[in-house]
Amino acid sequence: MGTPGQQMYMVLDTSNDAAFVPCGGCVGCSSNTLFAPSTSTTFGSVDCSVPECTQVRGSLSCPTTGSVVGSSTACFFNQSYGGDSSFYATLSRDSLGLANDVVPNYAFGCISSVSGTSIPPQGLLGLGRGSMSLMSQSGSLYSGIFSYCLPSFKSYYFSGSLKLGPVGQPKNIKTTPLLKNPRRPSLYYVNLTSVSVGRVPVPIAPEHLAFDPNTGAGTVIDSGTVITRFVQPAYEAIRDEFRKQVNGTFSSLGAFDTCFVSQNEAVIPTITLHFEGMDLKLPMENTLIHSSATPLACLAIASAPNNVNSVLNVIANLQQQNLRIMFDTANSRVGIAHEVCN
Repeated sequence: MGTPGQQMYMVLDTSNDAAFVPCGGCVGCSSNTLFAPSTSTTFGSVDCSVPECTQVRGSLSCPTTGSVVGSSTACFFNQSYGGDSSFYATLSRDSLGLANDVVPNYAFGCISSVSGTSIPPQGLLGLGRGSMSLMSQSGSLYSGIFSYCLPSFKSYYFSGSLKLGPVGQPKNIKTTPLLKNPRRPSLYYVNLTSVSVGRVPVPIAPEHLAFDPNTGAGTVIDSGTVITRFVQPAYEAIRDEFRKQVNGTFSSLGAFDTCFVSQNEAVIPTITLHFEGMDLKLPMENTLIHSSATPLACLAIASAPNNVNSVLNVIANLQQQNLRIMFDTANSRVGIAHEVCN
């Protein structure tokens, strides 16, 4: 960020649009690495009357009384993140550098205070579909295309990759159309039509998978959620068929309710997600999670939480290990290909 560039290790999140970084003087920030606006020659704050101020989630309206004609007020906003945390920031602009590319005048939140512990320590770069995201703000630079490959959580180096733009993206990749929800414009909705366990199609009522822009229901692919979650009736149908085929004694462990002593993973059924135009067979490491303290393995899928996302099926990052996930926003499609990401 800035000129000269200050290196920040930012979290990438496909369900968020705006970027934010902790700035000098921040109260409650957990990182010692803070962005110093005063040392950047290209830094500037955003006036609260510009369109970006209304586009950022949680923006606080411009003062209407006592303001002098011709005077400007900075754009402040307040956002919650991760369920238990929030931050207060000033909408700002500066150069954003990624490898050898520079995106000038990038709008982002300069955080001045934080409460809670979930805010990424050195900030976040939003890769969502909204107007404040990297794909929107970078214009024609990346042609609206990016992909990532998340390594196995068991990998030694734990190093995946982010590819920006059409160059180097996989040529032979199966794709499924992206669906747009005006109520939740940041999210990458796809049409999940059915789920199979082994060779058995799971009986799930169509309304539990159907896309509904009025309620927010449907299926999204998200990099920032850890465990794939299905709405309760769909999850229970998948879980029950999985249990029937594994045929063992099951217990619960944390968020997981289908844990068992795993001796022979060759007999564990493959879970297949059927999307419009594309099937995704989950590898075993994307299906089971192993307890580090016990000999148990658990089905790494759970029921949707009882909150705003209770109607949403989320394909999360544990199920995305060693897959190249390509988002082509210009052509409204997402592609998935198997790849060793490490």
